[in-house]
Amino acid sequence: MTSDPSSGPRMVDLALQGGGSHGAFTWGVLDRLLEEEGFRLEAISGTSAGAMNAAVLAHGLVAGGPEGARKALDEFWRRVAEAATFSPFQRSPLDRMMGRWSLDYSPMYIATDLLARLISPYDLAGAASNPLRTILTDIVDFERLSSGRIKLFITCTNVRTGRGRVFRNPEITPDVLLASACLPTMFQAVEIGGELYWDGGYSGNPTIAPLVRECDSHDTILVQINPVARTEAPLTAQEIHNRVNEVSFNATLLKELKMIALLRRVADQTEGEGQQWGQMRMHLIRSDLLATLGASSKLNAEWEFLTMLRDEGRRAADEFVSKHRDEVGIRSTFDIDTFLEGI
Repeated sequence: MTSDPSSGPRMVDLALQGGGSHGAFTWGVLDRLLEEEGFRLEAISGTSAGAMNAAVLAHGLVAGGPEGARKALDEFWRRVAEAATFSPFQRSPLDRMMGRWSLDYSPMYIATDLLARLISPYDLAGAASNPLRTILTDIVDFERLSSGRIKLFITCTNVRTGRGRVFRNPEITPDVLLASACLPTMFQAVEIGGELYWDGGYSGNPTIAPLVRECDSHDTILVQINPVARTEAPLTAQEIHNRVNEVSFNATLLKELKMIALLRRVADQTEGEGQQWGQMRMHLIRSDLLATLGASSKLNAEWEFLTMLRDEGRRAADEFVSKHRDEVGIRSTFDIDTFLEGI
């Protein structure tokens, strides 16, 4: 993201949802936005996969500008796919034959899903290991992140209190990013400063508040991975599991969007922080394709799947830019009131 000298930079923030390998959709969105002139990135709020994308993007921008960021993101997701080559979570022959990206019929996925109700990660030797640690430490210069040139807000969930904690640039380490993506049925909680943390999606996916309170930008681009509304009721066990996953990982975000919608209506009568919330201009990049993918596909990190999601992210971002490039910095392009109707 570079600035357009003829009109001046339009400062924006990014809010990146988590969702396992579906975060490759966000990779595509970022890859396209990094080509766009006229935007200047101030801050990123990210959770889980969104936190990984945020840290890699910020590192790449500081180290090598937009092209450096694109290369860093490509390297990160390539390394994820390489690590997944040895993962026990692979599509079954039936899934492959039917052209499905889910792991619903993967023997290891089914076994793990069943055992998670009986066996804790603490019962299994080596359950705390996470291949993402090596990938992150190889790619991201965490000392460079601490400079705060791009403000980062990474959300994790405190196991003891159940509340979200937002980590900022000087606090961000590989442990913080791993904690933000720590699914409690798969990994042991990550200890940071004497406290244990789980996936940030339970408490903020992502957290909008610091983008309002601590940034100069009034424009936030939300990259949505988890569908909010569905037209049909879930009936099968897998559909119910998928829907519970979506509802729980969207709850806090919806509360913050409702706050923005409410305060926007009375912005002229409020002062201080209330006015800040009311002045936020929101933009949304999403895709209907993600609503067709079940929760189990979030563990599918095949390169073919990741690049398909990347290409869909680029398409969605290109559509957003084509339609709304000139509106950013002037007005919201995301109608929150319509979005929240019936929710």
